Amino acid sequence: MTGRSEGVRWRSALRTWSPLLVLLLFAVLPYSTVSVPGIFDGPVNAPGTLQLLAICLVFGGLAAGYDLLFGRTGMLSFGHALYFAAGVYGTDILVTRAGLPLWQAALLTLTGGAVLAALLGAVALRTAGIAFAMVTLAFAQVGAILVARDFGGLTGGEEGLPLDVSGLPAMLVGVANTVNLYWLALAYLAVVVFVVHRVTDSPTGRVFAGLRDDERRIGVLGLDPYRFKLVAFTLAGTLATGGGVIYCLLVGGASPHVTSSELTLSLLVMVVLGGPGTRWGTVLGGMLYMYLDHRLTAFGASSAVDSLPGVLSGPLSQPLFVLGTVFILAVYFFPGGLAGLATRLGPLRTALPTRRPDPT
Repeated sequence: MTGRSEGVRWRSALRTWSPLLVLLLFAVLPYSTVSVPGIFDGPVNAPGTLQLLAICLVFGGLAAGYDLLFGRTGMLSFGHALYFAAGVYGTDILVTRAGLPLWQAALLTLTGGAVLAALLGAVALRTAGIAFAMVTLAFAQVGAILVARDFGGLTGGEEGLPLDVSGLPAMLVGVANTVNLYWLALAYLAVVVFVVHRVTDSPTGRVFAGLRDDERRIGVLGLDPYRFKLVAFTLAGTLATGGGVIYCLLVGGASPHVTSSELTLSLLVMVVLGGPGTRWGTVLGGMLYMYLDHRLTAFGASSAVDSLPGVLSGPLSQPLFVLGTVFILAVYFFPGGLAGLATRLGPLRTALPTRRPDPT
């Protein structure tokens, strides 16, 4: 009995401290010169590798924020990319066009993203189900049209808007300072995970779960479902805007692809791949999806793929085809996502024979 309670204590301590240990591991990665052939093109601390990891971290946070809507509150939004694009373009316009310092531009962009999410959410949440999804998609399409047509001469149209680095702190400019952008992306992910988990574990989070499972029951209890859904919508939009601010710094500007509905669909795939409504699955799903998206592009253009027969080289040269295949296989074999992988493999581990120590 004592051994069992000791094991429970160890597991509880590991569950409590493992997030901090993982955060510490990612924080010290830039000091590592280890090369992982086939995984990265160079050592871990190379600028290209750090930028790829930083983008994966940002989208891990984006997926976790989107899961606050989809997995935890049960709202399917097809327009979440709008708030991410607001963060990207808002930061770029305020720094490049208005000449504001980065901290002022970031603060104004976050405030604007929160107000935008609250206003549009107040309208969209008057509907439900597929109608809600279509209304959010319509709002996102309006944003995409405004960006593509260079509204007010601010967005640069289809060519995008390069970021004026003269308005940025020196520590965030140049290839040599990629490590600082990496740490900034890691900080963003940590903030998103902290906020989502705090909200989820709070009474408000339990109301969100009730809305997902049975909205009518929440109304019967005397609570207003509309207000709680608006809180979730606004919070998720604000977190996405923050991700847009970091992404703008990472890629050095804004381009129209961040306004596309395909980005929201990618977020949905990330959440489903990782496991909707889970504690860490969505973060893993977002990071894995973006890693594959970047690496498969290089893989599709490699000589190894070109040397294959046409019936194979054609599909394998298309990253979306490979990603779609991976997603279908993952959903078929692991319907709970990456987060449910350990649970599904549990019976297999139990069934495998364990070697007992020789008593002699």
